[in-house]
Amino acid sequence: MAAIELEGLTKHFGDVVALDDVNLTVEEGEIFGFLGPNGAGKSTTIDILLDFVRPTEGRARVLGVDAQHGTLATRRRTGVLPDAYQVYDRLTGCQHVQFAVDSKGTGDDPEALLARTGIENAADRPAGEYSQGMRQRLVLAMALVGTPDLLVLDEPTTGLDPNGAREIRRIIREERDRGATVF
Repeated sequence: MAAIELEGLTKHFGDVVALDDVNLTVEEGEIFGFLGPNGAGKSTTIDILLDFVRPTEGRARVLGVDAQHGTLATRRRTGVLPDAYQVYDRLTGCQHVQFAVDSKGTGDDPEALLARTGIENAADRPAGEYSQGMRQRLVLAMALVGTPDLLVLDEPTTGLDPNGAREIRRIIREERDRGATVF
């Protein structure tokens, strides 16, 4: 089954055409690099997949469900690292991940997720003290909550040094190996 299906996806913002008849299929268990220049519609496509924006025309299906109608069920099966995010400066890394665990209703161990992303030593520090790369790893840990079937990672290595970027790529491969789709 396809994890993501786009058929004739078009999005206009007034006179601006952000997407024009996009057709795409991403199979389950695939790592799919969605690349293009700035302004090509990558973030708009992701916003449609996550039901943050409605398409002008066409259809988007995520994990076999219409992206504009099965939102809650799909979100429970999806982990997201957005391109623009904020962390709560006063909450610790562990508190951030615990919030994601509680929101998804899973039994995940926040400290184990922080260890997996390489920031276990900062688990009890306020996120306001984190570097950009540490914040990126924190939000990735939150995206991994619930062992998602689909990971939507928008520029996952932004702000990371070469070793950090290599670690993120390792996690992406591990997720694929367990059967998740990474977009």
